[in-house]
Amino acid sequence: MIRKKPSVRENSSSSSTTAREEKTEWEMRPGGMLVQKRTVQTDASARNLRLRIAYGALRYEICVSSIATFGEVKKVLCGETGLQVDEQRVVYRGKERQNGEYLEACGVKDRSKVVLIQDPSSIERRFIQMRINAKIQNAHRAINDVALQLDQLADQVSAIEKSISNGVKVPEVQITTLIEMLMRQAIKLESITAEGDASAPKNLQGKRVQKCVETLDELKLSNGRTKPVVVTTKWETFEHPPSSTTWELFD
Repeated sequence: MIRKKPSVRENSSSSSTTAREEKTEWEMRPGGMLVQKRTVQTDASARNLRLRIAYGALRYEICVSSIATFGEVKKVLCGETGLQVDEQRVVYRGKERQNGEYLEACGVKDRSKVVLIQDPSSIERRFIQMRINAKIQNAHRAINDVALQLDQLADQVSAIEKSISNGVKVPEVQITTLIEMLMRQAIKLESITAEGDASAPKNLQGKRVQKCVETLDELKLSNGRTKPVVVTTKWETFEHPPSSTTWELFD
């Protein structure tokens, strides 16, 4: 059997067709439609749309590209409403729109109305976060109160340490009382529920209490070996000189 050899013209036509197909890029549009991917020229010719946003009793007007997605609309609304993208639900023509849907594919025109609703689950999440933040703030205040008390007690520990180092014996009850006061602050710290960034300062103050108590325990031993200083005062007595004063009488 004799096969016909393809001509040069047919080969060139076939190769050019294949080249065009390779250069053509496709994308899946919302709804499953396969279309040619937008090029830079197509994006450059896109026009801007003014959208009217209804968010409860509030009204906004934003400007976006006609080839934008509803996810990009939500990003613009973040600055207007303060809601994050995952907290927003966008409804157009009675249907909630997903982030990946394009405006033009859904029939959005200039001055179209879009309804914005806050996701109910985000309201609950925000309320829970507010409660957590309030607990953290309360923990910070309680830890700060303990820190102020520890500052005063640490000064007393330093004073006792200085006295003992100078050879002055300190009453043991003074050291014991100071240890008890430090332990009370330790109990206060344990009762504080620290969450988030409040854990670090709580642990820091706990280490301060431990260090002061350990220092006092060592000072208690040193104080026991210190001999009290006995101050004796020797007074020198002087004898009264004999009175030899002669008085002269005048009339």
